[in-house]
Amino acid sequence: MSTKPLPDPRVMSLLRQGVVIPAHPLALTAERQLDERHQRALTRYYCAAGAGGVAVGVHTTQFAIRDPRYGLYEPVLQLASETVETYMAQYGKRLVRVAGICGDTSQALREARFAVDTGYDLGLLSLAALPNADDDTLIAHCERVAEVIPLFGFYLQPSVGGRVLGLDFWRRFAQIENVMAIKIAPFNRYQTLDVIRAVAEAGRAGDIALYTGNDDHILLDLLTPYNVMANGKPVEQRMVGGLLGHWACWTLRAVEQLNAIHRLVERGEPLPSEWLRLAVDVTDVNAALFDPQHNYAGCLPGIHEVLTRQGLMAGRWCLDPHEDLSPGQLEEIDRVYQIYPRLNDDAFVAEHLDEWLS
Repeated sequence: MSTKPLPDPRVMSLLRQGVVIPAHPLALTAERQLDERHQRALTRYYCAAGAGGVAVGVHTTQFAIRDPRYGLYEPVLQLASETVETYMAQYGKRLVRVAGICGDTSQALREARFAVDTGYDLGLLSLAALPNADDDTLIAHCERVAEVIPLFGFYLQPSVGGRVLGLDFWRRFAQIENVMAIKIAPFNRYQTLDVIRAVAEAGRAGDIALYTGNDDHILLDLLTPYNVMANGKPVEQRMVGGLLGHWACWTLRAVEQLNAIHRLVERGEPLPSEWLRLAVDVTDVNAALFDPQHNYAGCLPGIHEVLTRQGLMAGRWCLDPHEDLSPGQLEEIDRVYQIYPRLNDDAFVAEHLDEWLS
């Protein structure tokens, strides 16, 4: 019998089924204050687009919300949770609320307790604040947080503050009884395979839901069966959904793509070649939004630019006034808008924007 908290069974059913979980951005005014009207509109947009949940307080929300100068961690999480709660009550649909949890153990425990009190189902646990800790220290940290909230593991790419985590770490992490899902986001195929192999070797295949966070490889992650040997037996696993900053915009299309992939998998159909082309198109869009040419310096403003064009944000401002689009990035966003019109959901947003902003 588990001694650690477990999520609502409906949440586990959704996670294992596989859903779209956008990483929620932060809407600001020109004065760089929280823009509650647009922040709430974003959450309503994700719900209406068919997302299975939202992740708040994560990298896309800006880690700086925790800075005492801004004091935005608690109000931003509270606002999103309340908006999702209202949607669930109105439509009778369960969504998954994921809270980003960062910092050393004392900070992580404070954030975990607040998340639970505010209605969040799982904590997406970043280990970036422990860059030099050994595996024993990391696992002890994770175990402590797991005593407060069920865990959504997180392999964050080093380019935006993550650290390399080895096979042994992930095997031990997967053995924590209330690890319910893992976001695999190292932007690295070898490290992605480490997590998948570790979950199988820990005996948790099919129990822990695997989610892609590899924004550079989204559709191929979701389309690929991963076969590994564990304890002398072949084990097949799939990434069933995604928790992605890329899915913070054009979310309706992400939902459509994931649903179509689920149908392909359920029917056991051969993979149509057009999916390979679509996968490349999505990666090309991601390059424009995430700005890998400048080591991802413009990744948040890139998402904001699209949401601003749609009217879901008032501007692409970040808390750091120096954080903006990189040279040439605006032209890249113009380019992908022009050549991939089927990938945007502008018409859907335009139809409902007034309702979401009300």
